[in-house]
Amino acid sequence: MASTSTAREKLPTPAASLTQLVLNRVAATPTREAFRAPTESGGWSSTTWQEVGEDITNQAAGLLALGLEPEQRVGIAGETSVPWILADLAVALAGGAVTTVYASTGADDVAYILSDSDTRIIFADNEAQVSKLREKRSELGHLNKVILFHGDPQAADGDWVITLDDLRNLGKEKLKAEPNAVTESAGKVTGDQLATLIYTSGTTGKPKGVELTHSSWGYIGAALEGMGVLTIDDVQFLWLPLAHVFGSVLIAAQLQIGFVTAVDGRVPKIVENLPVVKPTFMGAVPRIFEKVYAGVNAQVAADGGAKAKIASWAFGVGKKYKDAELANGKAPGGMLGAQFGLADKLVFSKVRDRLGGQVRMFISGSAALSPDVAEWFNIVGMPILEGYGLTETSAATAIVRPDNIKFGTVGEAVPGTEVKIAEDGEILVKGPGVMRGYHNNPDATAEVFIGDGYFATGDIGEIDALGRIKITDRKKDLVKTSGGKYIAPSAIESQFKAICGVAGQMVVHANNRKFASALISLDPDAAAAWAKERGKPTDVASLSKDPDMIAYVTASVDELNSKLNKWETIKKFEILDTEFSVDSGELTPSLKVKRKVVEEKYKGLLDSLYA
Repeated sequence: MASTSTAREKLPTPAASLTQLVLNRVAATPTREAFRAPTESGGWSSTTWQEVGEDITNQAAGLLALGLEPEQRVGIAGETSVPWILADLAVALAGGAVTTVYASTGADDVAYILSDSDTRIIFADNEAQVSKLREKRSELGHLNKVILFHGDPQAADGDWVITLDDLRNLGKEKLKAEPNAVTESAGKVTGDQLATLIYTSGTTGKPKGVELTHSSWGYIGAALEGMGVLTIDDVQFLWLPLAHVFGSVLIAAQLQIGFVTAVDGRVPKIVENLPVVKPTFMGAVPRIFEKVYAGVNAQVAADGGAKAKIASWAFGVGKKYKDAELANGKAPGGMLGAQFGLADKLVFSKVRDRLGGQVRMFISGSAALSPDVAEWFNIVGMPILEGYGLTETSAATAIVRPDNIKFGTVGEAVPGTEVKIAEDGEILVKGPGVMRGYHNNPDATAEVFIGDGYFATGDIGEIDALGRIKITDRKKDLVKTSGGKYIAPSAIESQFKAICGVAGQMVVHANNRKFASALISLDPDAAAAWAKERGKPTDVASLSKDPDMIAYVTASVDELNSKLNKWETIKKFEILDTEFSVDSGELTPSLKVKRKVVEEKYKGLLDSLYA
């Protein structure tokens, strides 16, 4: 095992700031397509980089007309959309800093984030976001203006709440009087200046503000270009929440490289959008890939007969072919090559067509990806490049390279970043993407920075001889049974979801208990397909008590246990009669399980498993 991971590739010269990054892109490719957005009629509109430059200049001038000063915070609250991206870039040109707010964040937390960050202006997605602000206005005396993206213009009062067009008009008037206002504000932005303030969960329950500088975004763009994986001719589909750092990283890559991005933050529309947009790549969280994997396998099982036999044969051939390709560094020929060609024609190409037919790769982040799911996508011809990082490291710390794939790892460090393993196994990161610190929280900042500028991630991992990093668990998530054995829940949960085709989530519970137990939620779509095939009611509540479903899940748990150490095995479990969701509080907006919330919510049920 190696102790450090650094990139093989050289780091291109980064832009000095996010401001310079966007200005460089507009100047380099003004007539190329920048963004696509869904229209109310069901089509897609297109915007060039020149049009982007003109719009963000007007918006930036409008922000200056409202009195925005360097590094003052401007919030953006809502779903992922092109207006969000353009507002973010406009704030950069004006010299301000963006505070991100999820659309699903409740009014109390919105008020806390805007107060802690001292946000002066905020872009609000729609009337629902504005209503939260009106509800908490008495606590937001520092918030001078609300700018409405979408919805009924009547929601704006022309005073505290104005529309996006109002802001643009203010900007145009500002530029008539001061033609160089935005050029001057953009020119004063420095690399060490605050660009983005992203709030992430804290140990006290209150979120912590992570300060990312302009140079961080310039660096991330250059690092991803330096890997040579993405090109200007790529087409990205972006649905990830832009309040999360993962989505912002992909925008930085777009600004650096120049590819077009189709943007639609509506998660239920992802699969429907892909055949229309025909992206060549997309970033997503593991849950999206798990659902595709489970959905295709469920369809194969439902088809049965000859189709199921052909699919089974194809994936058997595909595994042999891809194993040989990874081992030898080149595609096999001969009989295996011919068999793979037939398997691709009969099975794999049809899976790719369901996702647009043009996908070269996916990028996965935010949580652990099952090695089985990663291998399945690689066989189908849409490899998933799993990445690793935290908000505090601008997300892009490491990522799998297409020529150095090992399932279950997150690849090598990106160019310009160094990753090493501490004596206790904790992953330490050093590089230009690491945060400036936690906003208004010097004690928390001091806790995570150790000697020589390394950031302590709180993750446990290892590095192999080829520099590939494997995450084994969160340091704080490791649980200890009453018998003194340590268990890594996330690794077990990831394995289970790859085994059980109807599983939504598994939450392993074992801390200070004599054995490990689990709560299992069903995936509504996969469970309904399973039930329909068997002529059963398709609602989750009924299926959670169905004897055949219980038997199926039990068999999946048994298969999981056969792969685990004795002390890790799940001795008891309960199938829940409802799914986890963002709205009900068990999932984050990036679809990760809030372990403590689940354990508190189901404390009585968990206790009963040990009675």
